[in-house]
Amino acid sequence: MGVAGVIFLLLALLGFFLAWKRTTRGDEAIAVARYTDSAVWGEDELVYHKKRNDRMEIALTFDDGPHPYYTPIILDILDEYGVSATFFTVGENIEYYPKTAERLLESGHEVENHTFSHARIGNMCYGDIMSEIERCEDAVSAVSERKTKFLRPPQGQMSETVKEVIKNLDYRVVLWDVDTRDWAHTSPEDIRDNVLSVVTAGDIILMHDFIGHDSPTPDALRLLIPELIERGYKFVTVSELIDGNP
Repeated sequence: MGVAGVIFLLLALLGFFLAWKRTTRGDEAIAVARYTDSAVWGEDELVYHKKRNDRMEIALTFDDGPHPYYTPIILDILDEYGVSATFFTVGENIEYYPKTAERLLESGHEVENHTFSHARIGNMCYGDIMSEIERCEDAVSAVSERKTKFLRPPQGQMSETVKEVIKNLDYRVVLWDVDTRDWAHTSPEDIRDNVLSVVTAGDIILMHDFIGHDSPTPDALRLLIPELIERGYKFVTVSELIDGNP
């Protein structure tokens, strides 16, 4: 192969690589949009993504825990600032990390249901959805003898079958209005700036206490909480936001 042929081959490979990168990034953007859109169902007697009020109340929520390292750090930060929060826990993680679960459940924060195995229940049948919710409820009850009453479906996935199950279990669904994107390893500074640019009274803010590695969440909380307090926001649990009581 001559020099011209080699150059042509290299250019072709470069073009293929750039096209692949554009496609990959496009797929990621679509996935994020679907993740966000799935959380906006409107507000009714079963599904909440916010609860407007004139008291400057907002709800800080954490998904996917407990995590043996990050959950205790987050609890320490919340305690330092006197902030109440709601944790949507995964039943398997409660069983994997019982000591962390015990501390979380004794912390005074609200602990709610995020299914047993972090299942995508929007695509599941009635019986399997029921099992995921009840097994998580049992895991919480085994540690604290309390019953969960709010469900956050993993990735915000909903369906008419999910609604039917939660009606029969006397649950309600709590989604979110502000996604911090900490799950995407957004920098703490960007998390702070993005939340402050959109937050209003009644918002439910989504964060995570279980992220695979190098979680930005603790550092983001240290930047974000003081700013929100300075602006006059009051942190309440989901129960307090929606029903006016813990």
